[in-house]
Amino acid sequence: QVQLVESGGGLVQPGGSLRLSCTASGTFSSINLQGWHRQAPGEQRDFVAEVTAGGFPNYADSVRGRFTVSRDSRTNTVYLQMNNLKPEDTAVYYCNTQASGPGPFDSWDAWGQGTLVTVSS
Repeated sequence: QVQLVESGGGLVQPGGSLRLSCTASGTFSSINLQGWHRQAPGEQRDFVAEVTAGGFPNYADSVRGRFTVSRDSRTNTVYLQMNNLKPEDTAVYYCNTQASGPGPFDSWDAWGQGTLVTVSS
C-alpha cells in the first residue's frame, strides 16, 4: 500500500511562487514515478509534471519553464516548485505515486488528498 500526504497550497498573487510537497509512505519496495496533476473548477484532471525514479522530469506545455518537479529518494518526497504563477494555474493539485512491491506482482497507483492553489490579486 501507499499513503500520500500533501502540503504547500495556498493563496498567492500573480507572478508569485509556491512549493508543494508530497511524501509517500507504506509497505512498498520501490517508487517508479512521482508527479502532479491538477483539476480546476468544472474541468477534468490534467497532467502537470512527473519525475521518474532516475530523476528524469516531464512537464505539461502549459507549465514548462515555470514549474520544476523534483524528488528526494531518501524520504520518498516529490516537490513542485511553481514560479511566475498565473490565475489559470488556480486548481486543486493532486500528487500521484506509482510504486512496486513488496511482492513481485504488487503494483500501486496512489493519489493524494489534493491541495488548493489559488492565484489571485
